[in-house]
Amino acid sequence: MPRRALIVIDVQNEYVTGNLPIEYPDVNVSLANIGRAMDAADAHGVPIIVVQNFAPATAPIFARGSAMAELHESVASRERAHYVEKALPSAFAGTDLGEWLAAHDIDTIVIAGYMTHNCDDSTVRHAVHAGLSVEFLVDATGSVPYENRAGRASAEEIHRVFTVVMQSRFAAVLTTDEWIAALETGEPPARDNIYASNQRARSGGR
Repeated sequence: MPRRALIVIDVQNEYVTGNLPIEYPDVNVSLANIGRAMDAADAHGVPIIVVQNFAPATAPIFARGSAMAELHESVASRERAHYVEKALPSAFAGTDLGEWLAAHDIDTIVIAGYMTHNCDDSTVRHAVHAGLSVEFLVDATGSVPYENRAGRASAEEIHRVFTVVMQSRFAAVLTTDEWIAALETGEPPARDNIYASNQRARSGGR
């Protein structure tokens, strides 16, 4: 069995009622699944690490001391084994997360929280480069839309593309239900690789 830890990233009010609302999947769905994942982890002895992001007090989002920077009640009300405060996208950057995982012999991290394409993705890649396995809960995470000089992308497009890329190399992408089932049965989640993912796309999925 993998020695897992559930990493709950930046589930803060800013993403729910603040200036950066999660649009896909629906934030109420992802919040419910984050809570379910935390409860399942607790029931199966999987340690939970809660991560919280802060920006300077004058920032438009995640301003230290603001109500929007506080953890959402669904996470704040649940037990955790460790707490990490960060200021960069990766939960490993400038924190003690890596040392805590090593001290507790964790070899697999499970990602829930926000945002799929930013802090989640950065943490996933950091973990892989550090030699850890990763599981990503596709319906307990989420994205926002962007528009800039490079173009425009909806939250759904961003979330979908990032998770497809994750499954191709960086993580096992699965639903919360699938992950809870894996905890109960011990079955490893399906993983993939770049070559097979590309070959399927080139052959039209055949």
